[in-house]
Amino acid sequence: MVELIPMSVATAATDLSWNPLDDLALLFHYEFMVHAFEAGTVVAIVAGAIGYFVVLRGSAFAAHALSHIGFAGATGAVVVALSPIVGLLAFTLGAGIAIGALGNRLRGRDVTIGIVLAWALGLGVLFISLYRGYATEAYALLFGQILGISTSDVIATLAAGVVTIVALVVVYRPLLFSSVDEDLASAKGVPVTLLSIVFMAILAVAVSEAVQVVGVLLIFALIVTPAAIAVRFSSRPPIAIGIGILLALAFTWFGLAIAFFSPHPVSFFITTLAFATYLAVRLAEALRLRLHAKRLANS
Repeated sequence: MVELIPMSVATAATDLSWNPLDDLALLFHYEFMVHAFEAGTVVAIVAGAIGYFVVLRGSAFAAHALSHIGFAGATGAVVVALSPIVGLLAFTLGAGIAIGALGNRLRGRDVTIGIVLAWALGLGVLFISLYRGYATEAYALLFGQILGISTSDVIATLAAGVVTIVALVVVYRPLLFSSVDEDLASAKGVPVTLLSIVFMAILAVAVSEAVQVVGVLLIFALIVTPAAIAVRFSSRPPIAIGIGILLALAFTWFGLAIAFFSPHPVSFFITTLAFATYLAVRLAEALRLRLHAKRLANS
């Protein structure tokens, strides 16, 4: 359930002192911030780890589609008096398994996925219109609700995170093989279609977790952007995954800290930090290549 933050807390949180240590201690003075950092840390680790395979397999748009489809499930759950997370997970898992079953045939089907996710958002709007109350939790999933999660939400997030990471470790080697060269992996007897289904199911759980932090509309910030930056620093999978996790943690932690002393949403700061870092890396890379080309031309 979403916990309301007292107005007095929100007002106090906007006042910075001249002592950074006091400001840092203030971050963890309130229970809702402790929960936010706990859940955010779990989600960032999961998103950073699975994001590498999302980028490697070219499944970024599919991951985005899962979040939209999950929103339809969340709103549908609200209509039948269930927790939005139940509907979110059910729809993302179902869609993930269906997308995973497509395997190689998924490539080049961005138009189809785009049409499906647009319909899913429309379905979500329909479910909200059918609901007689005010679907606060369902709406919160659009942009994240990390400052309103409870202790039970943190425990559920941790449990889902552990399951996701363990599943990813179990299928790591064959998943990496099939992600790099699916045809060769298939020729070697690797069950690529089954792996694709398993991976998309794992991704569905990861998306359901990340939605709590950045919301349905901003899912790229934690699952795709850190990994997209990491692969530019290293071609070695373990190192790239490690960099992706560190970046996701940095975006989440700094986003939470900045938002605490600001009246603006957490998701805005997380996505802005991610985008700014990606842009800086791309610009630095372009500048380095230009300087290298100039040196070659002058030599």
